[in-house]
Amino acid sequence: MRRHWMRKTFKFLLIAAVAVGVLSFVVMSLWNWLMPTLFGRPLITYWQALGLLILTRILLGGFHGRPGPPPLHWRRRIMERWEQMTPEERERFRQGLKGSGPFGSRSEPEQ
Repeated sequence: MRRHWMRKTFKFLLIAAVAVGVLSFVVMSLWNWLMPTLFGRPLITYWQALGLLILTRILLGGFHGRPGPPPLHWRRRIMERWEQMTPEERERFRQGLKGSGPFGSRSEPEQ
């Protein structure tokens, strides 16, 4: 039983190390291909690319699991609310949505 656990741990660590190595190489290659040409930035080494990945993880993602509900939890709540509405409430809701959105009402503007 202990050997099985150790083998799985070693396998996971090996796959993680290879993934980090490949990802660092991809970041370095993309940076060195795009940044000097587009923005006049200097070339970076493999280790600088790895440091850049770690820095972005710290600043943007952290090293903890994602708190809160699963990503599509909101959809289930909306569906539950929709099922509890009467037909009149559903129609009123649809009418309220017609004038909303990033572009406003779909009808022609009044002059």
